[in-house]
Formats: sequence, structure tokens, C-alpha cells
Amino acid sequence: MFRSIFGNRSTSSVSSLSALDETKALEDAMYATSFMMDDNIERAEEELSKGNSVFHKHGKAVVVFLRAVLGFEREIMKEAQERISEAESAASQAQSHAQRDPTTSSASAYSAGTEYALILAELRLMSAITGVLTESVTEAIKSFYKLRQSYLILDAIQQEEKRYFEKTGFSPPTIDTISDTVSSSASTSSQDLEKEKQASSEVSSDPDREDSDVDFVDATEVCEEPATQKYLGRLSTDEGIENELDRVTIKDSPGAALAELRRRSSTFQDGPGLDAFGDNIVDCFIHSGSNMCFGMIQILLSMLPPAFSTLVKIAGFKGDRVRGLALLWQASKFKNINGAFAGLVLLGYYNGFVGFCDILPTRGRGAYPKTRCATLLQSFRTQYPNSRLWILEESRMLSSNKELEKAIQLLEETPDANLKQVRALQTFEKSLSFMSSHQYEPCSEGFQKCVKLNNWSHGLYYFVAGAAYVEQYREMKDVDVEKASTAKEKAEELLRKVPEHIGKRKMMGRQLPFDAFVSRKLQKWEQRATDWHCDLVDAVGVSPLEEMIYFWNGYKRMSPKHLEVSMRRLDWSTSEANPFSVQETLDEHSIRHLLRATVLRNMEKREQAREVLKEVMGHPHHEFKGGLKDNWTQPAAHYELAVTYWKEYCENGSTDALHEAKTLLDKVAAWESYDLDARIGMRVKTGSETIRKEMEAISTSTS
Repeated sequence: MFRSIFGNRSTSSVSSLSALDETKALEDAMYATSFMMDDNIERAEEELSKGNSVFHKHGKAVVVFLRAVLGFEREIMKEAQERISEAESAASQAQSHAQRDPTTSSASAYSAGTEYALILAELRLMSAITGVLTESVTEAIKSFYKLRQSYLILDAIQQEEKRYFEKTGFSPPTIDTISDTVSSSASTSSQDLEKEKQASSEVSSDPDREDSDVDFVDATEVCEEPATQKYLGRLSTDEGIENELDRVTIKDSPGAALAELRRRSSTFQDGPGLDAFGDNIVDCFIHSGSNMCFGMIQILLSMLPPAFSTLVKIAGFKGDRVRGLALLWQASKFKNINGAFAGLVLLGYYNGFVGFCDILPTRGRGAYPKTRCATLLQSFRTQYPNSRLWILEESRMLSSNKELEKAIQLLEETPDANLKQVRALQTFEKSLSFMSSHQYEPCSEGFQKCVKLNNWSHGLYYFVAGAAYVEQYREMKDVDVEKASTAKEKAEELLRKVPEHIGKRKMMGRQLPFDAFVSRKLQKWEQRATDWHCDLVDAVGVSPLEEMIYFWNGYKRMSPKHLEVSMRRLDWSTSEANPFSVQETLDEHSIRHLLRATVLRNMEKREQAREVLKEVMGHPHHEFKGGLKDNWTQPAAHYELAVTYWKEYCENGSTDALHEAKTLLDKVAAWESYDLDARIGMRVKTGSETIRKEMEAISTSTS
């Protein structure tokens, strides 16, 4: 099947027998890894076992790495690190050999051995990602150093590529006018970077050496005609497909017109096409791989919350989200494993991360290119017709478009993936959609299934499963006494399971943030149950399921009818139906009003949302400290207020609103530690970056 999709293998002539061997080995390895993206890991590993080249070892590492990052399972991450280490050693030796004997390399646009330098950069990037996901602080610190090594290797490749393009008349991929130079932190001088780049281009043959510094269109399920005649090295031209901007009405306000013009004035610019590399498979591998990896690094670093600032200093540079997106779009043109990975990252970013955040560009640079994403998804669903990963992304795309029922239906009609880690993602994504659409029983059942499919955070899964039945109990209490009683029993049973499943997993030596959060919640409710002489479920305050919806930004995925349901569920805790409504504490009062304000904001009732937020922000912060109190609502309220001012700016171009949003975000960024601060901090950082770039655009346009 894959041969018909990808076409026959290239037979272009190269400089020597050794170079021919290299090209064939790369082609075989890329063919093998393509099965991985079509939900056939077993076939991929079978094909990769037929060769022992660096490219085959690299492919084996990529297969396990994908399983590791999809499932976050300790054993798989350990296996991934072992395969990465083996491939790293082989790549380092091959690079040294190619540099000594350039005739063994078939790259023409790059210096001899660059293909192996790219593999080293990819392996170190993979090692860095798995290292951060481990429980060790030491491994996390090492990971950021490896990220630095990978960055410098990739930057050296990008600079060499830039010189080649200048000679041949091609342009690198950009969004608007993106700087081609590395944006390093002030703490790292350009001379130091140049020295490290030179050192990185001559990677040691010893991979264990330590440095002393230490959320469209349905795609066709079956591909009748190949999209390209060669699976490796061919660029899809995307003819007739533009990054279309939605038609908007510019208001009479000059400020609005200027702001809208800035957001409309730039779109993705294409990078070099097929003729840049001809049929040279190695050159295409290097170009697509370096763009994919460098784009991933730029995106990852730009997303890290303020809590990771110390570790970012180890890396020594900052990410650039806009540049990263441009590089990933360029890589996604290639019908090979690099293009597929780039596509996954892009769709994951737009359907996941963009759906998680609120203050984002609405037009132009870094904005959500809806049409282009739909086209990208369709192309990969055609190329990999059996893969559940792309169907998962389609479901996320539907959720992001506030079509939760369609998102659920798509996953319900999709057979389970062969790979356990993908099955876990299918179940988790469907459970989130059930949660946001207030389908309590299937939501609970879904999160209970997650316990069996994934070992990452069982305490959280049981908590959400129990919280869903709390909502069903409250909903049925005055309607169906028997059903309410059953729901109450299930809720308590599930919530009682939470403590025994907390603390078994750590990240960077610390308890998982959600584990700490749900543990404190359970203790708080148990103390209340004792004080109020009631059952545990009756001691629960503001809807814990609505809290979970907030932390996954489920309100952004809700249609108006779903938002109305959320408002009713939030009002229950202070209604006559709740016998303990008069005992609402300040922190519970603040949770309820914060969530109500967020619902109102998503209903486009901005002024009402601001009034409600005063109920949270109008108290001294020390009143939220100590004991088992919820201390996260005030910083979250400042963030929510900032979002309302950003929305105001987007509507009328008010620079006063823009500056007010910035001031609020700056205050949250400097806030002391609070519950789930990294999760909220990620939204804050993205919002701050968006506003900073908008202010720079204003300054440029008025100067």
C-alpha cells in the first residue's frame, strides 16, 4: 500500500557506491517509519529491523519516542532513551567518517556529514523531551542542555542552508518579515554562540560526554491516486490554497482600522519549492528535518510558562513562536516522516495549544489559519488512511469550532487504534468533550477507562470521574431520587480512590500539579464533611467539574447552549437545592464568580464579566492563604480581566485597552506561587508575547 502511495524509490545517480548505499539506507528507513504514521508500529519495527544503518537506528528511536510522548509511560521513556543513546553513538561516528571522506555523503546542498548532524540534533531534541518528562530534576536540567546542543546544531544547518538559498535564488520560509538570525538571550554573547556552533558542528563521537557548564472538510478515507510520485523529497505545491482571511467589517474607528490592517497585512510565505533540491533525497531529508526540529524547539520554548524561566536560562536562548510555525509549515510540505511529524505538531498546536489560550493573534502573524489547517489535515488523512492520530486531530478541530457533539460522534465511530498510547488519547479527548458538553455518565466512564490505558495521573482521572457523578447527583436530586442516590454512591466511591493514587508520579522531582490540587480538594471536603456532619459528596462546594472545565479551557469549546448549562451548574451551590449554601466561604465564593465571569466572557458579555470579577479581585490576597483554601482565583481573575481588554482592543483598536491587558498580565506573571500556576502561567506567557508583538507593530506603524 505504501509503495503505491509514495511511489517508486529514487534511482538518481550519486557520487560513489558509498553514497548510493547511504541514499538507499535512508530511503529504506524512511519507508519503514512511514508505517508508524499509519498506525502500524509493528510493521514499522519489522521493516526497521532489516537494516543496521544510522538511519535505521534513528528510525527505531523515533518509533519508541512517539510511543513515549503519546503515553508518558515510564518504561517506554526509558526504552526511548536507550534507543536514542544507541543511535546517537552511531550517528556521531558516521558524521566523523563523512567529514573525513566527503565522497561517502550524497548531500549536495549541504556539507558532508550534515545528514548525521541533523540526526544528532533530532536525537538530542527527543532525549531532551523525554528527559523533562522523567521524575528527575537532574535529568530535566541535562535535558535543557541537550536542547541547547540541538538548537545550535540546527541553527548551523539553517545558516548553511540560507547561504545555499542565497546562491541559488530561493528564499527561506517566513511569516511576515521574520528575522533570519538567532534570537539569543542577553546573557549569551554572539561570540559565545559562534564558538558553540562551531563545536556543535564537530560533535563528539561519545554521546555521553557531559559539558562542564553544565481544538471543515471531511477527508477521503482511501487514496486513489498518490499525492506525489515520490514519498521523499517532493514538495506539495498547495496550488490554489491560500491562508484565507475571514471577511471582516472594519469599524469606523481609525484605531480599529489600523489594528485590523496590521492583523490582516501578513500571511504565511512559502519557502523553497521542489526545484531547490531536485531529486536529492538526502538534501530533502536534511531540509525537512531541520525545519521540523528547529520549528519544534522554537514552539516549545515559546510555550514554557514563567515557572520554567530558570531552566530556559540553561538553554541560553528564547523561542520564537511565529518563526517556529513558519519552519513547521515548510517541513509539512514533505511527504516523509519529517513532514508528518511537522504536521502533527502544527495541528497539535492549533487544535490544542491555541484552544487552551485566549490572548492570541486574530489575523496575520501567528493567527489560526483555519483553511490551511483543514487542508493539511485532509492531505495527511489521505496519505495515512489507517492512522487514528489524524482522526483525533479532526475531532479536536471540531471541538475548537464549538462542535462538541460532532467531535464525540467522530471518535465514537472510529475503531480503536492499534497503539495503546493512541487509544488512550482517543479516550481522553472524547472524555474532555463529554465533560464540556455536560454528559456526566459517559464523561466519568471515559476517565475511568483512562486509568486502564495510561499510568500518568490516576488520581486526577478518578477525581474527574467522581466529580462528573457529583454533577449528576445534583442534577437528579429533585428529579429522580433513585438515580440521584446511585450517582452519589458512585461519586463517593470514585473520590475515595483518589488519595491512594496520588504521588506515584513526579515531574522534575516534584509532585504533579494536578495531584497536589486534587489532594488538597479532597482534604478540604473531608474536613467540611466532619464539621458539617454530612456525607462527603454533600460537602463539595462549587462544581469541581466546572473547575476542571476551566483548567482545560473547555468554555472556549462550548456553544451558547452549553455555556447556559454551565451557568446553571455554577448557580446550584448557592441555590435552595443546596442545604449548605449559606456556608459558602470566601475562596468558594471566588471560584464561583471567577467561573461565572469566564462563562459570561465566552457569551460575549464582556462588561458583565468585568463586574463579576470584582467579586474576586476586591479582597486582600492574604485572605486566600493558608490551610486548605483555594489560592489560585485572584491571579486567574486578573488573567480573565486581561482577556476582556484584549477582546476590546481587537474590536475597536483601543490602545488603552491593550495597555491595560499588558499591565494585568505583568501582575499575574510576577505573582507568588499558587495552585496550578504553571498551567495558568502558560496562558499568561502566550498572552504577554502576543501583546508585546502587537505593541511593536503599533510602534512601527506610527514611527
